[in-house]
Amino acid sequence: MHRHFEDQLDELKERMLFMSSLVEKAIHMSLEGLNRRDERQATAVIVEIEPQINELHLELDDRALQLLALQQPMAVDLRFITSTMKINSDLERMGDQAVNVAQRALSIVAQPALEPVIDIPRMADITQKMVKDALDAFARRDTELARHVVLRDDDVDSYRDLIFRELIAQMIKDPQHILQALDLILVSRHLERIADHATNIAEDVIYMVLGRDIRHHAEEKAMVKNEMGES
Repeated sequence: MHRHFEDQLDELKERMLFMSSLVEKAIHMSLEGLNRRDERQATAVIVEIEPQINELHLELDDRALQLLALQQPMAVDLRFITSTMKINSDLERMGDQAVNVAQRALSIVAQPALEPVIDIPRMADITQKMVKDALDAFARRDTELARHVVLRDDDVDSYRDLIFRELIAQMIKDPQHILQALDLILVSRHLERIADHATNIAEDVIYMVLGRDIRHHAEEKAMVKNEMGES
């Protein structure tokens, strides 16, 4: 019976990793659609990838609930299953945000090109790295990597504010680009939300491995910064 339970946990983790790969792909393709003005990639996120993410979201919740109901896991296994359910929810929402970026990319393609907003690619790079590191931390049970993700969330928020100010200035300077500038402001907000979900996943990894819940606790997050040697 115990061997069967271990096999089911391994299957749950494998399906979670597949879900993770789909979400990373959706984020990457939506940003490629935006940066390259590529309708094909943006459309693929909406039409092909998101339905797969939604289907896996339901499957993973069902698998986890069955393990909780039938196996009554304890301690580390219980934390793994409950954390998996929360991470699954964050992944599905990341997929939704990738779709939002893809929709904005399709809107932007239909408009005259705006001069490049340099901070958006930088923000996108940090966000994608946070997602990758959060998911790698889950796969490897790496709390140190998870802590690094938590610390980078403030960087993304700073870029969001910079982009907002930059785009407001461009709208004042050239009103014909107002619609595209608004689309890009929305893109920055979608990226911020993706980074927030990556942070949630990193916090869940810390809880899953160490049993420490640092959500909503400023003193706990300050402790993480101190442990990482940052002020």
